[in-house]
Amino acid sequence: MSPPPKRRRPFRRPADPLPDDIVTVDLDTDGWLLHSETGEPVRADRLERYLARRLAPPTWATDILVYVHGWQTGPAAAVRGAHRLVTLMERQRSARTALYPRLREGFAPWTVVVRWPSSSRLSKNGYELIRERAHAMSTGHNGHAPHVLGQLLGYLHAERGDPTEGTLRTRSGQYLHLVGHSFGGRFLCEAVTWAAEEEARRGGTLGWSTTTHPSLPFTVDSLTVFQMAAPRTAFDNTFHRLRPGPLGHESPVGGPLVFTHSRYDRATGFWHLLGEKVSGIGHSGMLLSSTPPAGLAPNDVWSTRLLRADTPYPRESLDHTFVNVDASWRYRSTRLNPVGAHSAFYHLESAHLLLSLAEHSRPDPAPARSHQPNP
Repeated sequence: MSPPPKRRRPFRRPADPLPDDIVTVDLDTDGWLLHSETGEPVRADRLERYLARRLAPPTWATDILVYVHGWQTGPAAAVRGAHRLVTLMERQRSARTALYPRLREGFAPWTVVVRWPSSSRLSKNGYELIRERAHAMSTGHNGHAPHVLGQLLGYLHAERGDPTEGTLRTRSGQYLHLVGHSFGGRFLCEAVTWAAEEEARRGGTLGWSTTTHPSLPFTVDSLTVFQMAAPRTAFDNTFHRLRPGPLGHESPVGGPLVFTHSRYDRATGFWHLLGEKVSGIGHSGMLLSSTPPAGLAPNDVWSTRLLRADTPYPRESLDHTFVNVDASWRYRSTRLNPVGAHSAFYHLESAHLLLSLAEHSRPDPAPARSHQPNP
């Protein structure tokens, strides 16, 4: 597959240098990968080579975060947003280490920020424009985002290091978490499905109770989307491959798919309702059809609240195929904001949720061996 031949206008680079724990990947309006230096499309036959040079996970990293931003986010703002989220995670972990006993031996995330042209007027028409662009980037003849991001995820899955050697919990080691906001969640759901079907290499299962189907060994440890801009019923059709089926759990996500929602999110509430005749996941949570699909257990769709930063998440509150997290008490905004709480997720409670997913992705520590004296 080759990118369209027309010349792409490169992104403007952020003026400040990137933090050491962040690397960026840029997509054009068709979802094709742009070269970080020239802004030109990377040739299809050089895609894997480019990813290998750009995305070598550092040896110090224990976790890899792939972050895809949402609407109204420029290139520099995407980096700032990802850095802000990671900073909140470190602040939360440092202040409340007792909540994350499995992370005491080390938690050093390395973040890949996927940037795409998401800016438009702050209006209903602007929101719909970017919604259509995100859809076009992910589908159709010229929608390359799932292919490019899927290859990116497949590469990271194959190359990650091995901090858990001996636990038999991961194929290669470093934990892989996907984090999206708004339309970024659409890209991730499309990409992880493509990666599993086309680019996966055989591997093991992870620390959650959910196991993956043998034909789809590619796995990530968790997928979290803040205020996803997709219809509530998207997992009945568009993303149906990410739910259990008649042959068992075929999802390439080895852990839960987590979606926050807030009734104060106007972008995925009122605006989404006008455009798609159904509210969005970011406003009301995801919903499956009233007739449970074959292979779906009663507790595969779970609902909980966003917990305060000092309150631990029990494993059983997150260990499900789908988890809706009602964040209405925290994700709020003024009445004057036309999109409401759509981007109001930069809180310690959000960092706590991500850290809890990283915590529960780890296997239980091995029991200490008792040393009995020789008779």
